[in-house]
Amino acid sequence: PWLMVVGTIQIIYAALTSPGQRNLKKRIAYSSVSHMGFILIGIASITDTGLNGAILQIISHGFIGAALFFLAGTSYDRIRLVYLDEMGGVAIPMPKIFTMFSSFSMASLALPGMSGFVAEVLVFLGIITSQKYLLMPKIAITFVMAIGMILTPIYLLSMSRQIFYGY
Repeated sequence: PWLMVVGTIQIIYAALTSPGQRNLKKRIAYSSVSHMGFILIGIASITDTGLNGAILQIISHGFIGAALFFLAGTSYDRIRLVYLDEMGGVAIPMPKIFTMFSSFSMASLALPGMSGFVAEVLVFLGIITSQKYLLMPKIAITFVMAIGMILTPIYLLSMSRQIFYGY
């Protein structure tokens, strides 16, 4: 049960702290911390579905996180800026980076059809079908996970908006 509590705290803390970050790499790092919370909850569910979701989340976030950090580094090499409020309006000079960054951001926020969505749904199903926990803790954990899933698009899409459009 403690692993599940740590996972839920991780999800909420990272999702609430991330929007306050001005540094692009820090915001991506907080997104990674939030996703690691889903992995912990999937492991703590002790069901085949939850563990499969955790493994898929590890693989999926490994690729997505690496791609986002790579694109952040590439954009830094091109424009020598790392703070979001200074980067505004780089969609026009860097259209390929804009397209790839937008695609990977959508995958990171678990857009349906992307691997992150499948992983998070499997973790949800794993915790809901777990026989180890009582009903009320399962409802509370699921509610906190849902809040984390709602907050993720807020900080990822605002990050993309600040970088590429400048507002």
